[in-house]
Amino acid sequence: MSDTFFTKPPHWEWFVIIYFFVGGIAAGSYVIAALLDLFGDTRDRPVVRLGYYVALIGIVVSGALLSMDLGRPERFWHMLIESKRGWPMLKWWSPMSLGSWGISAFGLFALLSALMALEEGGTLRWARLRTLRAGFLGKLIIVLGAVFGFFVAGYTGILLSVTNRPMWADTHFLGILFLFSATSTAAAALILLGLWRGANDTVRWLSRLDRGALVLEFLALIALVISLGSVARVWLSGWGALLAAVVLAGILFPLALHTRAHLLGRLSVPAGAVLVLLGGFLMRMVIVLSSEGV
Repeated sequence: MSDTFFTKPPHWEWFVIIYFFVGGIAAGSYVIAALLDLFGDTRDRPVVRLGYYVALIGIVVSGALLSMDLGRPERFWHMLIESKRGWPMLKWWSPMSLGSWGISAFGLFALLSALMALEEGGTLRWARLRTLRAGFLGKLIIVLGAVFGFFVAGYTGILLSVTNRPMWADTHFLGILFLFSATSTAAAALILLGLWRGANDTVRWLSRLDRGALVLEFLALIALVISLGSVARVWLSGWGALLAAVVLAGILFPLALHTRAHLLGRLSVPAGAVLVLLGGFLMRMVIVLSSEGV
């Protein structure tokens, strides 16, 4: 039996589970928006701007959730700054410290990209933002933001992997699973927003992206279960039944809707996106709470 079964659970609150979900969507939305920004065309511009807005709102909400989970939200800055000397504090060997700086950096790039998107959309009138967006520095911001977005998307799974708890510490696939899930849920969120804005061409591209992400997410989940070995018996319970429902309703059925759009007609795309979002949230809930109950 794995020695992780004899450790004390961290008793995380719902704030952390919601952060895992919202943070994944924020990071994935930025990466998708950056790809469309760099390699798309003018038809993709509405979704590009929406992706940056989602990234900024999502990372702000994520930061608030993490701060509230600390119990002393006003002390969140202790993760970044030494309390006595006031110097920046980065512990490269600590996943918590690296994650705090990674999330902060991503927030900065999400803010800059959202401001440039607001200027492009006509909400802001600031010549410097227009110049920034059109120049090399604007492209560099997008690329660096995507790098940090990629980091944040998989970071939550890696953070669980270095926590000595059943399932979390007994597999190396949580990071990749959360990365693919962040991509699929972000694509689903942008599909719904793209439909709202009438960006049908971009929605078709997002549907193909979501289909690929769901396939990879399904394969990563299978690999995770296999890698757990005997530890997977934790899911021989109601949690396992819920996880099976997540696979069916949150991955396989949306895949069917992506490939067989006639199943629900015009509702196939939005229904699939809603199911992906619900499945992504429930998957994180199962992974966190099933280990808490051991």
